[in-house]
Amino acid sequence: MKKNVLNVALAAVIVLTTVAFTANSVEIKEIDVKNSEVNWRGEKVTGFHTGTVELEEGHFIVEDGELKGGEFTMDMKSINVTDLEGENKGKLEGHLKSDDFFGVETYSTAKLVITSAAKKNDGTYGVVADLTIKEDTHPVTFDLEWNENSASTELSIDRSKFNVRYGSGSFFDDLGDKTIYDNFDLMVNLKF
Repeated sequence: MKKNVLNVALAAVIVLTTVAFTANSVEIKEIDVKNSEVNWRGEKVTGFHTGTVELEEGHFIVEDGELKGGEFTMDMKSINVTDLEGENKGKLEGHLKSDDFFGVETYSTAKLVITSAAKKNDGTYGVVADLTIKEDTHPVTFDLEWNENSASTELSIDRSKFNVRYGSGSFFDDLGDKTIYDNFDLMVNLKF
């Protein structure tokens, strides 16, 4: 009987040790939205404009110390123009929020969901994500610089894929110097 109890105890120790060494450690790293930044830059034939948009919420999924996923929601009502002041600033912000561009009354958020991340080298991941703007979802790829408590990236988005067509030479002819380029850039600095 003692031998059976000893064997059961030994088997339990072996099982628990095996589980402890094979169990994955999954951590959710919540984004500090107050100290994180999303800056944008849009170009047209005659120049460019810059601004910001606020993160509503976001997190990374880290498994065994490696980036595996994440999800981020941007508050599209927070679109801000930083290169203009006064009436011109208000007009451009209003236009970007209108149905001509992002239609923020109907589509108040945009979302990015990481579908895969592969470590390229120390501190850099190649990321594939699904980006949703105005209920249209398309894949985007970018490199993400990863540090202990921060991450950053720059990515280019083709707005025409998301039904943001105003002033696009891809959809309208004879725009001349009124053409607004389809791609806009995001410069993202995240703290967690």
